[in-house]
Amino acid sequence: MNCEKIPFNKPYLTGNEINYIEKANSNGKLAGNGQFTKQCNDWLEKNTGANKALLTHSCTAALEMAALLVNISNGDEIIMPSYTFVSTSNAFVLQGGVPVFIDIRADTLNINEQLIEDAITPRTKAIVPVHYAGVACEMDAIMEIAQRHNLVVIEDAAQGVMASYKGKSLGSIGELGSFSFHESKNIISGQGGALLINKPEMILQSEILWDKGTDRCQFLRSEVEKYMWQDKGSSYLPSELTAAFLSAQLEEAENITQQRLTSWQYYHDLLATLETKGAIRRPIIPVDCQHNAHIYYILLSSKLNRQKMLNYFKQYNIFSDSHYTPLHSTPAGKRFARTHGALNITDDSANRIIRLPLWLGLTTVQQEKVVDILNTGLNLQ
Repeated sequence: MNCEKIPFNKPYLTGNEINYIEKANSNGKLAGNGQFTKQCNDWLEKNTGANKALLTHSCTAALEMAALLVNISNGDEIIMPSYTFVSTSNAFVLQGGVPVFIDIRADTLNINEQLIEDAITPRTKAIVPVHYAGVACEMDAIMEIAQRHNLVVIEDAAQGVMASYKGKSLGSIGELGSFSFHESKNIISGQGGALLINKPEMILQSEILWDKGTDRCQFLRSEVEKYMWQDKGSSYLPSELTAAFLSAQLEEAENITQQRLTSWQYYHDLLATLETKGAIRRPIIPVDCQHNAHIYYILLSSKLNRQKMLNYFKQYNIFSDSHYTPLHSTPAGKRFARTHGALNITDDSANRIIRLPLWLGLTTVQQEKVVDILNTGLNLQ
């Protein structure tokens, strides 16, 4: 069957990425923490309100830094959803922490804030809300619980760049927040991430940890005469080439987000009839959340077969996808973590979700084709 291919994702270039990489090369500084790293960190601080932003080579690295900054050690428990990427839990397991999985909300697929308090034990040290699809968790309730129990909140905002909760940028609400700039995200650098530090007293330690355990950041600000090994750390900063690429993307972040929101809304409008018929459920965006159109997903009716629909899409060269295998059902999840309560909504949603193609440059004609094929495929079941 000869059909136009509609990929699931297509990385978008603004046009300045190569120019900025060439400029980084002409500057003669490629290893990181140069002009473009500073530009990106400054942009993130200005546009999120974070006290400090540090580019990292991945969001995984940012989460690992967060685990170190809050001194996760053997047996410490971290409450989080099971419906998330493996890095959310892995970062804490590496330090001996024990992820405690609780169920998600049926509307947003985010951690169910009403289940958090019952999962707290004397070993609980942190809560990690994951802002799925760039839609905010219920952060007021989460922060209130954390404050009453003296817990740290680390936002996994990997999908949350340019999204907000009650006017506050995701990643800037908890003590720490993390972003991803992986090629699958809205704003990209190939690989890349950032750690947002929202607690001023953590800034100095985060800089030391970020740059191999040294006070080199202070040295570059002329605050010390020479830099030395001060504490544990690693090489978490990205190369200047990655930062140069990202700088071009951040300059267009608002435009990129607006265009994605337009495509997201077009899907939403096209799919209203299918939802009315009960075949699917469309995404739900709470009134306090400004999302960033990172993902457009549908939840199929439990009467329908998802794999048949995915296979039908492939017949027409449309590449859609499911999403996470819940971590509590994986071999490592069973080995390193535990669950608290039933995770029925997690399991049910993971079995029914389909993510539709969404990328900058996707045309309305292509979106109409995706929805037409979806309609036909579901009618055949």
